[in-house]
Parts: sequence; C-alpha cells; structure tokens
Amino acid sequence: MPLHRLTKQEIHRAITRSPWTTSFRHLLPVSKILKDRLQVSSLENASKKVVPVKDRIKYWNIVPGDQIRLLGRRRGGRRDENEVLHEVVAVNKFRNRVYVRGMSHDVSPDAGQRKDKNYHYSRCQLFLGEHELPLKAGETERKVVPVFAQRIGTSHPVWNSFLRRWQWERFASKTVPVLPERRHENILIPWPKSQPTIHADATPYDTPEEQVLKVTYKPPPFSPTLRGLQPRVPTETEYLRALYNSTYKNSSYKTFFAGTQPPVEQFLYKELSNPHSRAKKMKRWQEVHRAKRVLLNEYIEEEVKDLKGRTRGEARAEAAFRWRQRLEEDKKEGRKISWIKKGGEEKLERKIKMRKRKEEKQRSRLASLTLKEEPNQVIPKEL
Repeated sequence: MPLHRLTKQEIHRAITRSPWTTSFRHLLPVSKILKDRLQVSSLENASKKVVPVKDRIKYWNIVPGDQIRLLGRRRGGRRDENEVLHEVVAVNKFRNRVYVRGMSHDVSPDAGQRKDKNYHYSRCQLFLGEHELPLKAGETERKVVPVFAQRIGTSHPVWNSFLRRWQWERFASKTVPVLPERRHENILIPWPKSQPTIHADATPYDTPEEQVLKVTYKPPPFSPTLRGLQPRVPTETEYLRALYNSTYKNSSYKTFFAGTQPPVEQFLYKELSNPHSRAKKMKRWQEVHRAKRVLLNEYIEEEVKDLKGRTRGEARAEAAFRWRQRLEEDKKEGRKISWIKKGGEEKLERKIKMRKRKEEKQRSRLASLTLKEEPNQVIPKEL
C-alpha cells in the first residue's frame, strides 16, 4: 500500500506536458470513495474517467514533443495514415490518451481556433523520419517515404537520482514500411529535446539588466551583536535634528539617522526568524531531552553516593523512580502554567463570581417573595 493514496486533484491534473516519468502514481487504484466523487456530474469532473489499473501503461514511449500519425478511420470514413503528421503536446496517463496539437475535424473557415484533441495511445505510431527505399525493378529514382515504428522495444529502466526521474532507451524493432538494409536492426529513437525559452524584447516598462544586477545592499557599519564596537548613543538634540532634518550636514547625525543606518532585520534576526521551523523544533527537543538526561544522572549520583545497605542496581532503580516522579510533577506544573497563560485562571474567577451573583439573586428573590392570599392557603402552627 502506498504511503499516500490517490487524490482527486491528481486525477484532475493528470494531463501533463512533461516527457519524463518521475513516479508511477498513475498505476495506483482508485478507491471506492474517490470513484463515487468522480461520478458526480459537474464541470470539474467532466472527462475525468480513469481506465482500470490493469489497462494503464507503465512506461510511456509516446511523450510530448514526438511526431505521430493516427491509425484507423476518422470521422467521415477517411483514413489518416500517410496523410498528416501530428505533434504530441500532452498525455493523460490515467486515461491512456494522447493530445495532439491543433487537431480538429472541422476545417471550415468558420470553425474558429483549432483545439487540441486527444486519441487513444493504441492509435498512435511514432514517426522515425524520411528514408530512401532501394530501387525496384523498372524504377529509375529512389523514393523518399516517411517511416513509422510498428513495434517499439525498450531497455531496462534506470532511476536517475540526480534528475529525479526514470530513464530508458526506446528503439523500433519493426518499421512501416520495412527498411531492407536495417531489417534485423533495432533503430534507436531519440527522446524529444525541450525547446529553449524565448523571452520577449524588453519594453520601457521592464527593469534594465544593469539595474537588476546592481548591488544596492550595504552591510551595517557596526556589528549587530554586543561583541563588536557599538556606536555612540546620540543626545536628545542630535536625535531630534536627525529625525526632522535628514539633510543636516553634520556627519555624526547622518551616521545615526540620516539614511546610513543598517536595516532593522540585522538587529531583529532572532525575532523575525520563524520559531516553528523544523531545525528550531529539533533543537528545542534535543535541549529538553539533554536536560532530562542530566537530571537522571544527578539523581543516580546522589543515590549511589549513599547506598544505605542497598545494591547499586537498587539505588539506580530508586533514582529512576524519583526521576519519573519529578518529570510528572514538572509536566503538571507546565500544564498549570500554560493554563494560566491561556487565561484559565481569570476564566475560573469569572465563573466563581457569576456563581456567587446567581446565588445572591436567588436568595434575594426568595427573601422578597410574597404570596397572594388564597382560600386554600394554610399557615403552619409552628409559625
């Protein structure tokens, strides 16, 4: 069972444009609860059906960036073989679907912008390039024809720990049409190369490169800790002049307040740092356990120093018992302190006051209670 189960977001974001296989989470089964959630009719769940696990493809050899042709018949009974090459732009590994660029069945001028359509993985044939066929009887010129991979083989997959992905080589063991000179040869099929990112030309709204690379940070002129030399504390007059007149020419005022002070983060780096980071949590945990060990050693030394007729093992056991009692007392004290910090003591006082006020009100109502004279009333003889 995997550490993390399949989620709804993974199925919704199953369409990927990356040609690399980084994990095999697309082979995980869909739970019954998740399947029921996907069957709810909504715009988000549109076309989010997944194929059974046994029908999913583990190692994909048709990836974004490849050129393919489609097998079988298209709408209208027209075949697509040897007609058009399509570029793969994305794949859906949960549905075994391949998305091709700008593939639309409506080619009329009013069709508008073409949209990427998807087809099943089994209908795709990889394009290997154009090759010259040998001359046949009665031919004078060699034909240059497109060659496609009819059967694809792969090498043993290897995990690349540096790039964090699975890698293998793919080759065509059978081609259409057959190449006589390479009939019994495995033709290596290179993986598509990523296109370099083309950046647009800079506009007046963009920051120039020299301004981006310019170093504007200046380190503080003195150490933010008490170990280094500290500046002189300004007088009240100097402080006020520097505060209300930043262009004052006196250098001593400028050094204090007129723009050459170091950033406040240099002095508050401890306060501004995240106290809940993993490193700081681990440091606090280690300090607590170190203090517990030191306390246990102190109890053991104290008990072993005066055995009083006991063995060393019994003395150590007595020290461990006292140590555990001390930890329980410290835990109770810590709970009480945290309860007080959270306002528990004030809350308890308010409850006590409210209870007393309620009792006083009830007592006053009973004391001022008067009954109307009715025929069925009887005054006790004791009164």
